[in-house]
Amino acid sequence: MEWVTCVMALISARQLTVQMMQNPQILAALQERLDGLVGSPSGYMESLPKVVKRRVNALKNLQVKCAHIEAKFYEEVHELERKYAALYQPLFDKRSDIIKAVYEPTDEECEWKQEDEEELTVSKQDEMKEKAKLEDEKKDEEKEDPKGIPEFWLTVFKNVDLLSEMLQEHDEPILKHLQDIKVKFSDAGQPMSFTLEFYFERNDFFTNTVLTKTYKMRSEPDESDPFSFDGPEIMGCTGCTIDWTKGKNVTLKTIKKKQKHKGRGTVRTVTKTVPNDSFFNFFSPPEGTDWLPLDEDSEAVLAADFEIGHFIRERIVPRAVLYFTGEAIEDDDDDYDEEGEEADDEEGEEEADEENDPDYDPKVWSLSPLKFQHTDSLLSSAI
Repeated sequence: MEWVTCVMALISARQLTVQMMQNPQILAALQERLDGLVGSPSGYMESLPKVVKRRVNALKNLQVKCAHIEAKFYEEVHELERKYAALYQPLFDKRSDIIKAVYEPTDEECEWKQEDEEELTVSKQDEMKEKAKLEDEKKDEEKEDPKGIPEFWLTVFKNVDLLSEMLQEHDEPILKHLQDIKVKFSDAGQPMSFTLEFYFERNDFFTNTVLTKTYKMRSEPDESDPFSFDGPEIMGCTGCTIDWTKGKNVTLKTIKKKQKHKGRGTVRTVTKTVPNDSFFNFFSPPEGTDWLPLDEDSEAVLAADFEIGHFIRERIVPRAVLYFTGEAIEDDDDDYDEEGEEADDEEGEEEADEENDPDYDPKVWSLSPLKFQHTDSLLSSAI
C-alpha cells in the first residue's frame, strides 16, 4: 500500500499547485520574483580567471560596435522608407481623389476579378455580371447617387478595434468629414521622425483643415545601456491645437455640481468644464521630458498612443481600402486564429479538466507574462 500512499500524495500536491496557479495574487507574486531574477548575476563571471574576464570585456566592446552598426542600418532603412513613400504618394493621392469625388475612375479601373470567378464558365460570368448590373441600376433608381465613397475613413476606424475603442458617439459626425490621412517623414539629415496628417473638409466643428501628430524617434544605442538597443524607438510625440468652434469642443464637457456652504448650510449649483472622452484627445498627448518622468497612468497612455500612431502609419494608411472592406481585418485575424483559438480551447479545457489531465504541466502556465510590455521597435516589418 506504500505506492498508493505515494500516488495520493503526488495527486494532492499537484492539485494544490493547480489551485495556486489559478490565484492571481500568487501569480503576481511569482512574476515579481521572476522579474527580480532577470539580470541578476549568477556568480559565474566572478569565478572566471582574470585573463578570461579581460577577453569577455573585449567581446562586450565588440558588441557595442555591433549596436552602433545596427543603428546605422536602421537609419538607412528609414531613408528607404522616405524614398518609397514618395513613390506611393501619387497612388494615395488618387485614392483620396476617388474618395472625395474629385476623380471618377474609368470602367477599366473599376473592373475587379474575384478569385472564385476563375472557376466559373464564361457564360456564367456574363450572367452574373448582367444580374449585378441590373441590381445596380435598380438601386440607382431607388436612391440618389452618392458622391465618392461616403464615410470612408470613419468606416475604417470603426472596423479596427484599436481605433474603434477610441471613438465616441460624438466623434462620428466629425470624422465623417475626414478626407485623407498622410504620413510625412523627416527630411534627410534631420532627426528621425514621422508626422501623421489628418485632412478634413470644411465642417461646423473646427476651422482647421489639417490636424497633425508628430512622433520623434531615436536610432542610436543609449550610452548608459548600449546592449538594450533593439532598433528605433519613439522618444516623444507632439500634437496640435484644434481651433474648435464655440460650443463644439467634444474633448470637454460641462457638468453641474452641487456645493454646500460650510457655515450657512445653503446649497448652490456650480457649472464646471471637465475633460471628455474623445478620439480627438489623440492630438493632445501627455508630454514627458528626460528630467521629469511621467507617472504610471501617463506612461500607459503614451505607450498606447505610440502603438496607435505606429499602426496608423504602418497598416492603416498603406492598406486603407482593405480595412474599409474588412479584408485586412480578416488577414490580421488569420495571423492569430490558429494560436488564439488553440489558446482559447486549451483555456476552456483547462478550466474543466486540468486536474484530471495527465499531460497538464502547471509550470508552462506559471511562466506566462502577467504584465503588459510595450515594444517601441518600429521597423520589424521592414526587415
